[in-house]
Amino acid sequence: MGWVESLQQAIDYMEKNLLEDISIEDIAKQANTSPFHFQRIFSILTETSVGEYLRRRRLTLAAQELSATNHKIIDLAFKYGYDTPEAFSKAFRRQHGMTPSEARRNNGKLHSYNRLVIQVSLKGVESMKYKIVEKEAFQVIGIRKEFSLQNEENSTEIPKLWGQLNSDGTTDKLVSLNNGVIKGVLGICVDNKIPQKIEYWVATDYVGNTPEGYESLVIPASKWGVFEVHGAMPNAIQSAWNQIFSEWFPSNNYECAGTPELEVYSEDDPNRSDYYSEIWIPLK
Repeated sequence: MGWVESLQQAIDYMEKNLLEDISIEDIAKQANTSPFHFQRIFSILTETSVGEYLRRRRLTLAAQELSATNHKIIDLAFKYGYDTPEAFSKAFRRQHGMTPSEARRNNGKLHSYNRLVIQVSLKGVESMKYKIVEKEAFQVIGIRKEFSLQNEENSTEIPKLWGQLNSDGTTDKLVSLNNGVIKGVLGICVDNKIPQKIEYWVATDYVGNTPEGYESLVIPASKWGVFEVHGAMPNAIQSAWNQIFSEWFPSNNYECAGTPELEVYSEDDPNRSDYYSEIWIPLK
C-alpha cells in the first residue's frame, strides 16, 4: 500500500469510528506507522491535530443531527462523547458560536468541518533541492524538553523554547561548541514512545565528552534526505515540511525511517528573506 493510500485509510478509519473511543495507536496502526509519526504527518498536512479533527467532525455531525431531528440534547451529548450536557454545550459553543438550543432554533450559522480527503500534488509548482546522503552515527549535545501532542501544545511551546534559549544565550553557546560535521543549531524531534508526547532537542553536532549543563543524544547511522530551505523563519521551514510530505514523498519510493528528524539552522539572521536552513529526514 502506498504512502497516500495508507494515510487516507487511517482517516477513513477515524470517520467510520467517530462515535467510538478510538486511540491514536488504533488510528496510526491503519497507516502502518507509529503514533508519533502519524501525528507529525497529519498536523503538517492539515495544520490541525488528530484530536482537534475528531472533535470538529463530531460537533459538525452533532449540529446536523440537532437541526434534523428532535433527539434530546442530553442524548446527543452522550452520543458524541461528552460526559455531561454542560461539557457538550461548552464545546459546541466554541465551535459554532451558539448553544445547542440556539442551533435547534436555527438562530445563526453553523460551522461545518467536512470529511477530510488527502490530496497531494505530484508535480510541484516550485522545485525542491535535496540530496541523499549516508552518515554514520553521531552525537549531539543540547537542551531536551518533552511536550504534549494534545491540544497542539507542541506547536505553541516549541517556539517559546527557542525564544527562551535565544534570549539567554544558549543557542550562541551551542554554536561555539559546534565541532561536528553538521554546522549550526539543530532542532530535533524524537519519538520517545510515550503516547501523546514529543521529545524535542535544541542541540548541536558535537564530538567529545558532554559539557556540564547539557545532555547528549546519539543519532543513529542513517540514509538521509537533506532538503534545502530558503526564506525567513518560521514560514519557510513550515512550508518546506508541507511540500516534502505532500509532494516529495508521494512521488518517491522512500519512507520515513522513524528515527530522529533534524532541522538545521545557520548562524545568519533568520528573518532574512534569503535565510538558509535544512531539513534532514532519515529514510528507508
